[in-house]
Amino acid sequence: MSGQGIMCKAWLGLGGNVGDPVASMGQALRALDEREDTRVVAVSSVYRTPPWGKTDQDWFHNACAEVETKLSPVALLDACLDIEKRMKRQRGERWGPRTIDIDVLAFEGVEELQAPALTLPHPRMTERAFVLVPLAEIAPGIVVDGRTVEEWRSQCDDEGVERVEGEGMWWSPE
Repeated sequence: MSGQGIMCKAWLGLGGNVGDPVASMGQALRALDEREDTRVVAVSSVYRTPPWGKTDQDWFHNACAEVETKLSPVALLDACLDIEKRMKRQRGERWGPRTIDIDVLAFEGVEELQAPALTLPHPRMTERAFVLVPLAEIAPGIVVDGRTVEEWRSQCDDEGVERVEGEGMWWSPE
């Protein structure tokens, strides 16, 4: 595990449905990439996805990213939460509307983690098309709960999930 200056891979889920979620996800990725201890190495396309859990709200935009980081899993989550806070994320109702959401989905070398602030792999990620579709685009072979992301993705209901921003550097200002 990281924390001693060794770079580890981690996979993040990003999303939002308030304001301009694509711009917000890009801003969040740039903030992570600007850190000395973390760099963004791959980013999926952006997908428009139906709301999950609380369905009486606007559709979301979601993407996934692979980062290399010297941070521990919990420290990476703290960095993501700090970015959300700086971007004025309001935490209201569970699964409710949000300007930005950044979740740590999985972390290299950590099959399972139960910490007060973080559970890995991310709970219910294997049930959620808004995670599996973009994650399979950049990391189809990572193993979560004994199966690859691509295997989980092939069995999820992805009705309504549509690509809106193509692969590549949609998040980067260059």
